[in-house]
Amino acid sequence: MSYYQRHIFFCLNQREDGSECCAQQGAQAGFDRCKAQAKAHNLLGAGRVRVNKAGCLDRCAGGPVAVVYPEAVWYTFVDAADIDEIVESHLIRGEVVERLVLPPTVGR
Repeated sequence: MSYYQRHIFFCLNQREDGSECCAQQGAQAGFDRCKAQAKAHNLLGAGRVRVNKAGCLDRCAGGPVAVVYPEAVWYTFVDAADIDEIVESHLIRGEVVERLVLPPTVGR
């Protein structure tokens, strides 16, 4: 068994040259919301969930993006409601939020 049941990483990368990146698409707000919701649902800690910041995850064209492991499900999101759905469906119940899954062809 891994240390965490699920681990979600949010790309918070900011490109110095001003080119497209998750930081310009509200990634920090998504991270902050997810962390707060995970805390409110008492999900955080060993054997449960970890919410982490990440540098570039190299899927900029779909930004903002987050990825949940161990399932390796990539998400894109728009607002707090999307984050709430990811927390409630995937992080709590283990159900993938299909409407928010980033297509595998989306890259940089």
